[in-house]
Amino acid sequence: MSTAFKEIYQNSIRNPEEFWQKVSDDIFWYKKPKQILNKDNPPFYKWFCDGTTNTCYNALDIHIDQGRGDKIALIYDSPITGNKKQFTYKDLKAKVSKFAGALKNQGVNKGDRVIIYMPMIPEAVIAMLACGRIGAIHSVVFGGFASNELASRIDDSKAKLLVTASCGYEPGRTVEYKPLVEEAIKLSSHKPEKIILYQREGHEVKLNAPKEISWEESLSNAKNEDCVEMNSNDFAYILYTSGTTGIPKGIVRDTGGHIVALKWTMKNIYNIDTDDIWWSASDIGWIVGHSYIVYAPLFKGCTTVLFEGKPVGTPDAGAFWKIISDYKVKSLFTAPTAFRAIKKEDPEGKFFSKYDLSSFESLFLAGERADPDTIKWAENLLKVPVIDHWWQTETSWAISSNCTGIEMQKTKYGSACKAVPGYDVKVLKSDSSIAKPNEMGDIVVKLPLPPGTFPTLWNADERYKKTYMANYNGYYQTYDAGHIDDDGYIWIMSRTDDIINVAGHRLSTGAIEEVLSEHQSVAECAVLGIADKLKGQLPIGLLVLKAGVKKDNETISKECIKMVREKIGPVAAFKVAIVIKRLPKTRSGKILRGTIRKIADKEEYKMPATIDDPAILNEIEEDLIKNNILK
Repeated sequence: MSTAFKEIYQNSIRNPEEFWQKVSDDIFWYKKPKQILNKDNPPFYKWFCDGTTNTCYNALDIHIDQGRGDKIALIYDSPITGNKKQFTYKDLKAKVSKFAGALKNQGVNKGDRVIIYMPMIPEAVIAMLACGRIGAIHSVVFGGFASNELASRIDDSKAKLLVTASCGYEPGRTVEYKPLVEEAIKLSSHKPEKIILYQREGHEVKLNAPKEISWEESLSNAKNEDCVEMNSNDFAYILYTSGTTGIPKGIVRDTGGHIVALKWTMKNIYNIDTDDIWWSASDIGWIVGHSYIVYAPLFKGCTTVLFEGKPVGTPDAGAFWKIISDYKVKSLFTAPTAFRAIKKEDPEGKFFSKYDLSSFESLFLAGERADPDTIKWAENLLKVPVIDHWWQTETSWAISSNCTGIEMQKTKYGSACKAVPGYDVKVLKSDSSIAKPNEMGDIVVKLPLPPGTFPTLWNADERYKKTYMANYNGYYQTYDAGHIDDDGYIWIMSRTDDIINVAGHRLSTGAIEEVLSEHQSVAECAVLGIADKLKGQLPIGLLVLKAGVKKDNETISKECIKMVREKIGPVAAFKVAIVIKRLPKTRSGKILRGTIRKIADKEEYKMPATIDDPAILNEIEEDLIKNNILK
């Protein structure tokens, strides 16, 4: 460890209350907290519990008070519709305070839940911030999510009101939201009292008064609302993730710790200052969108980009370069999948040369493991640091990263760098003993978790304890597996359930995927363990090739098998690698390995709510049959 980072990190672990008290001085409080950490009821730790503040005040009003109201807060760019808009901090505050008044007019008060089911448009951000302004708890549901999934979130949150839009746009198709909302309300036991619908230009829909009103109508008699004082431990939002029981888990975020931690990350992890332009290419329906499209950049007072488009197809594989060039973006945060898609479509980087990226300084990847080949490809193209970092919906900010605002660390390809200040990360074996350096095990974080993480689940304290805190006493179980090396670098190799057991040997699917990704023809891949009577499980590799590959599939498969045998060894028993057109993924870009495994093992599976295109599962089944894997 180099000195500056080492000192800050060790101080955060040895003296967490002193460390976070100092950090908390950087945000606005109506009443500063005197008690920094309440440890009375583990694992339900409370940060800054006697302080009061407001999310929206820290995102907007504070910057206007400090004389920076004319600075651009939000840039909206939609290559799908051709619309572009920019909002200063004053503009955004005016729109947010007016919509907060509209929510109040519909009976929404402090503590009430509001479901936001919206596309990537400024009104979605305005609705989120308006909830924060009046102390309502928002729950953003990815626009276009299936009706039954939306219904389960309405029921669990007991939402008073739902904010939606007439439609969302995907490349080549329009997603009608109103029929999905109507079906969800039909399915739900709890019925929201009102629906506010934003009519997208050229795609207006009929509203059923008085329960449904348009966005414009809701504003017609609304007054501007001021921020309400919130206790630090009042909930800012609920964000649902799919649960193994079928009941979604409502991750909650407390107000004070959320502001403190996220504002700190912008400079310390991402090296972003108030004058910088920041872009997180994600969706507000995911945690990355919450933390790094909306909240963290606005807490910091910089400019954030809201992009309604895709890395390819809107209109081409140069879409990302165009945004960076047009707006002088300093840093981009996106999923490895996005870069694999660009690499697949434009492996030579021909689109890149059309744009001026002189402002661009760093690329951050997270969402799933970034294979070394993709990182090296991006480094060669961009000529800037490419940083794989690791975090989860539960934590809301990075557990491990190269903290570029503190001190740059060297890159180790395949590692998500070192634990971020605040996180005491360990690797535990099944008997709860601490693994040796480079020894595989379950990755955990010693309690208490730092501010801004999840203090519990919505109305489910026991589920919180049982799911996350019960397997290893005194630790949060991340459900990721891997190792920590001699230099303190964390290697996330797979989800816990992606460790496969081949004839008694525990193997990481991530390690095999890393080898396959090095093949020059492979754009992306997935490895999964399928049931085998003799060896317990056998790994198979699914390969998606880059555009324009001339070599035949059989040759590529043989070469890939040979590479795995050479680099992992015969112990992997890796004998099957098949070329497929595309991999099934969630809308946030995670490969649905568990679902593919169930198809291969002829197990029943539930259609994943987050799947990008359900038709891919039929294609996968056909590929497995064609290659004699599924008989």
